[in-house]
Amino acid sequence: MASKKFVFNKQLLIPLAALVVLALFNLIVDPSFFKITLGENSTGDPVLSGYLITILDYGSELAILAIGMTLVTAASGGQDISVGATIAIAGSVILRVLCGTDSRPDELQAPIIVAFLVACVVAMLFGAFNGILVAYFKIQPMVATLILFTAGRSIAAWINNNELPIISDPKFSYYGGYIPGVPIPTPFFIAMICVIVIMLVLKFTTLGLYTQAVGINGSSSRLNGINPQFIKFLAFVILGLCVAVAGLIKVSRLSTINYSVIAKDIEMDAILAVALGGNALSGGKFNMTASILGAYVIQFLTTTLYKMNVNSEALSAYKAVVVIALVVLSTPVVRKKLSQLWNKIVPKKEVA
Repeated sequence: MASKKFVFNKQLLIPLAALVVLALFNLIVDPSFFKITLGENSTGDPVLSGYLITILDYGSELAILAIGMTLVTAASGGQDISVGATIAIAGSVILRVLCGTDSRPDELQAPIIVAFLVACVVAMLFGAFNGILVAYFKIQPMVATLILFTAGRSIAAWINNNELPIISDPKFSYYGGYIPGVPIPTPFFIAMICVIVIMLVLKFTTLGLYTQAVGINGSSSRLNGINPQFIKFLAFVILGLCVAVAGLIKVSRLSTINYSVIAKDIEMDAILAVALGGNALSGGKFNMTASILGAYVIQFLTTTLYKMNVNSEALSAYKAVVVIALVVLSTPVVRKKLSQLWNKIVPKKEVA
């Protein structure tokens, strides 16, 4: 009996099951989907390529965002829909610091780490702005973040005077591409660092406990000495930091930026990753591992649809149909019904 309860209540079940289904589908339709080749890039360095590598590469951006989105969802019971626009702002800040007043500099005007730290501060300030509206003004998260969702890309363009800066230094491309001599995409390593850091924070601090307490019942958590406003505020600030990391990866890929296209609709994928991980979108308990796995599953689905030559305009519709089914299966109500059905079908031999 205990084994059945474990199966139907473990949040990792749904994203793992989705991963297996997608893997089996691609294995049947086209086994070459899993082919990984070792070749060379334009600079002659060895790199791995293939659909699985693409999933690791672009799924890592989503995994980083899923970390912050999970905390925001758990603490506030809502979602931040300004993530894509804030990535545009963070990326624009990085390029502004690196380029200075010249949009086509021959040399970087500042160290890359300085540009990244400045972007972190800016992104966290915008996260703080969202957090203040939600935590202290008690505005519903989706409504509060609608402000930056609408204005964020215009702010990003204003930062660089509507110009499209271009970085010619090859070292800048390492963060969104490959480090010479390392055949695995750098974003994967960046994501793993972020995952390790958040896991250590959740393990050795009370952040996870307080976040869940506030999401479950803010009034009760206040009676227990927790400041629910600060926890919600902190969740948005942490998401801002995740956005800055994703922004660095995004602009590093092309060494430039397109304000209207960069990270377009990525906030929806981040929200879906959280939902696919079995986390309640109304807040409360969360499983960070499930959210991160959900991010890679979403990217697996996206890559599969591209492999099937699905028109980019119709991509969202196809993805929505599949994701709705997966998310519905991951809800507590459906899992409870499946558990009850399983108990009816399988004889209770374990009682003896």
